[in-house]
Amino acid sequence: MSSQQLTLALSKGRIFEETLPLLEAAGIHVTEDPEKSRKLILATNDPDVRVIIVRASDVPTYVQYGAADFGVAGKDVLFEHGGAGLYQPIDLGIAKCRMSVAVSVGFDYATAVRQGARLRVATKYTETARQHFASKGVHIDLIKLYGSMELAPLVGLSDVIVDLVSTGNTLRANNLVEVEEIMDISSRLVVNQAALKLKRERLQPILQAFERASEGK
Repeated sequence: MSSQQLTLALSKGRIFEETLPLLEAAGIHVTEDPEKSRKLILATNDPDVRVIIVRASDVPTYVQYGAADFGVAGKDVLFEHGGAGLYQPIDLGIAKCRMSVAVSVGFDYATAVRQGARLRVATKYTETARQHFASKGVHIDLIKLYGSMELAPLVGLSDVIVDLVSTGNTLRANNLVEVEEIMDISSRLVVNQAALKLKRERLQPILQAFERASEGK
């Protein structure tokens, strides 16, 4: 492996698909489809650039500790991670959605907040939820879940959920309603700080190509 080889960490799905055109703008083509291959390390047309496929929530960790030189991660993931050891030069404007509070239709969220009720909050994004409700002076009990957030209010596990919302179709299908937007979400390029110094000559053209390609988004 070349001392200037670059490793890019991506997660499967929307981020991978929307990062491909940015890589193409840098002249880099991933030679395999992660949805069809079981490989976790994918080659590109550039022998000095490879892509590793990891869970979305793990991308910042791989980059922070230098297992990957750079990666693409959502603002939601970076907020939970804290961003330590990461240089975040570019908001790529991809994988856009929003972080919101949602409740069952019929639950009077505004009154519960106004009256100082203690809310049970189900979410994967515990740090985001904690900071949001603390800023409102609302006392909460956090319930950490890893998926199917919409189920929690329906079966009495929680009063509200904090989750990513794109179209809102999943909420509506489960008789839930969005009551508060916490933040807009998009994906950012994150770079290992040591790699930025040691591999700057190799990294810089790619970062510049990403920036140019994302400016119109």
